[in-house]
Amino acid sequence: MTAVALPVVAPRPAPRWRSYRFELLKLVSLWRVRVLLLACWIAPGAFVAVVGQQSALPADTVFGRLMHSSGWAGALVVLAFACSWGLPLLTALVAGDVFAVEDRLGTWRHLLVAVRSPRRIFVAKTLASLSVILLLVTGLAVSGVVGGLASTGNRPLTGLDGYRFSGAEVAGRLLLAWLCVLAPTLAFAAVGLLGSVALGRSPMGLVMPAVLAVLLTLVELLPLPVAVRLALPSQAFIAWRGLFTEDPQTGPLVVGVVVALAWAAVATTAAYHLFLRRDFTDLANDGSGRRVLLAGVLPLLALTAGSGLVVAVATPASGSGIDQAKLETSLATAYGHLYRLQTDELHRPAVTEAQLATSAACDKGGSLVADAGPGTDWRCVVTWHLPGTTAVGTAIYQLDVTADGRYVADGDGPQEVNGFFQVRAPYGDAPNPLWQFDGSVDLLSPPRKD
Repeated sequence: MTAVALPVVAPRPAPRWRSYRFELLKLVSLWRVRVLLLACWIAPGAFVAVVGQQSALPADTVFGRLMHSSGWAGALVVLAFACSWGLPLLTALVAGDVFAVEDRLGTWRHLLVAVRSPRRIFVAKTLASLSVILLLVTGLAVSGVVGGLASTGNRPLTGLDGYRFSGAEVAGRLLLAWLCVLAPTLAFAAVGLLGSVALGRSPMGLVMPAVLAVLLTLVELLPLPVAVRLALPSQAFIAWRGLFTEDPQTGPLVVGVVVALAWAAVATTAAYHLFLRRDFTDLANDGSGRRVLLAGVLPLLALTAGSGLVVAVATPASGSGIDQAKLETSLATAYGHLYRLQTDELHRPAVTEAQLATSAACDKGGSLVADAGPGTDWRCVVTWHLPGTTAVGTAIYQLDVTADGRYVADGDGPQEVNGFFQVRAPYGDAPNPLWQFDGSVDLLSPPRKD
């Protein structure tokens, strides 16, 4: 009897689509992911709807003081809260645990037998976590818009320069803002992947995006040079505000998006190479802090330093990006727009910005202090011309300017111009629009030539 040699069939890796679907189902089946999905699709809308009916508004949040006047303001408040803490926390809970969970459960060998390709495992887990994060972000955006419009309505929104945006204009810019903040969200997610791969079952891998967010928040409070500030991966979480001025302040936003995408690419590449070099036969080998330092932290620090150098050379960035001329221009523009709004609400004859010829003169802390940089000691005098007369109007403002270019102008007289009193807006009684308002300075705008 002759032996017949059977053909040897080499084992093939599982199809990519099937691996991705398997990892996605594993993520969605986790109770914490389901809770996050439910919260992101319901909580923002409920929050906006409830706060929009209260007398006290979150005036310390950008657009918070406008939640009674426009439903779009509530949607922007949701975006601001998400950028501050929500998105980094979501990426930590999803991407920061997608690899480490296999270490805690001891299932790496079973997964490798089923899939037979570490590369496909990495791609499948990365795409699955990205899909869940996109679903969470979509829920935040949709819920905020629905809650705002349901509670306050589709009314025009006053931008950060006093310009009135229609509902269609706000919708387009809000969509663009959410798309832009996806870049830093991907950067934090990539950091979560890196921590999950490199630190294994250690809880530090799970919290790395959150720790990075806290660290960057503290750093951003400092009066950093604008080139360093724009080189941080969280810059786009702040720079989206520049979209809500009549002439969008796109420079800092574009830089922030590019830097964040570079962070996402570097961190994901580092995680990928660490994952492929891992010895899965050693059950005790589940991560190393040294590998995080050498393969992850050092390349990201080098990327930040290089980004700062490129920004300093390729842009007109100088100093803190905040100076007297920029503040005067921004305040004069905002005052001109808001004066027209006040005129309409007081039922006075209509005027234009050209007729008003508004200008501002600002000083920081007196003659012994340089007129540049953030601070609470900015004092500005706005002047304008009343149409048909030779009279010149004046108004005084105290400005609180933060290091990221946002400022709050607080009216300091005369009372009948920028003091607190009620006006009759289309939606009911509202505070005088010239009393307190938010503004924004373009950190990358070139110096004004007198």
